[in-house]
Amino acid sequence: MAQTGSMILNKAAMSKGTNEYIIVVYANALSALILLPYILIFHRSERPPLTLSILCRIFMLALFGCSSQIFGNIGIAYSSPTLATAMLNLIPAFTFILAIIFRMEKLNWRSSSSQAKICGSIVSITGAFVVTFYKGLPIIQQSISLSNSPNQLLFSSQSNWILGGLFLAAEAFSTSLWFIMQAFIVKKYPAVVFIVFYQCLFTTIQSAAFTLVAVRDASAWELRLDMGLIAILYTGIVSSVLRYSLVTWCVWKAGAFFCSMFKPLGIIFSVIMGVTFLRDSVYLGSLVGALIIVIGFYATMWGKATEEELVESLGQNKISRQCTPYNDDVWDTLQIQW
Repeated sequence: MAQTGSMILNKAAMSKGTNEYIIVVYANALSALILLPYILIFHRSERPPLTLSILCRIFMLALFGCSSQIFGNIGIAYSSPTLATAMLNLIPAFTFILAIIFRMEKLNWRSSSSQAKICGSIVSITGAFVVTFYKGLPIIQQSISLSNSPNQLLFSSQSNWILGGLFLAAEAFSTSLWFIMQAFIVKKYPAVVFIVFYQCLFTTIQSAAFTLVAVRDASAWELRLDMGLIAILYTGIVSSVLRYSLVTWCVWKAGAFFCSMFKPLGIIFSVIMGVTFLRDSVYLGSLVGALIIVIGFYATMWGKATEEELVESLGQNKISRQCTPYNDDVWDTLQIQW
């Protein structure tokens, strides 16, 4: 919900002339400023020692997060929040593949749960291709003249739609790398707020360096009381501080793959908010592709849930066998002691 709201507001701000890179810089700078008092005042003595190795890993984490935000804003500028939310459902598939590569997930080819996760990942990626390369007929089309609607001008070109889909796929892959790197960091440095602060700080530096090269117009940096300022405030406070903190905590407690699985609900909010506030059109390709992606997502999630239930049941059976007095080894020991 937080990420979907950020997409809607960013799209509205960009349609009013706010630069997509400037939003990333100011939003992360705001997030770092919000978290700075907490870093300086609270729990200074309780946090683990911050080593150079941890800082380098957080810098890489920030690089993945910065790339994800930039790719996402570019993709939304070329397409729509509905397409962006549909492509975010690729994140569980990408995260699952990366988790296997980095040996964070185990794969048993003969197990039905592993087969479900593999098939679900393949189906999700197939759905992403459908969303990207098949736009289709408009199902919900807003009656706005092309001359007055920047959104309709963006949708008028099929090449823009495909280009936006490719940038959004790159965002999903960068986000998956972000989840994986976060899982490695939080094991070594379990201090959620400090990780989020340094990540926002490094992302501000990285995005500012990129924006200074990409944006030559100095007036683009000016802040005004318009939709751009609202998008920056929402992204910095809700989408960065709150969402990053919650996601980092969840990765610490449940793992990267588990936290990446809760994306399909975003497409419902995106369609409703996009049609209501931005007067976006909804296309057949987006709905068909999103449906395919969601089917793959839930197949992957079913495989993961089945695997965890099996591991839990095996662990309980092992404990019960060790603790019951009717176990032969335990009974023999008791007789000897008696």
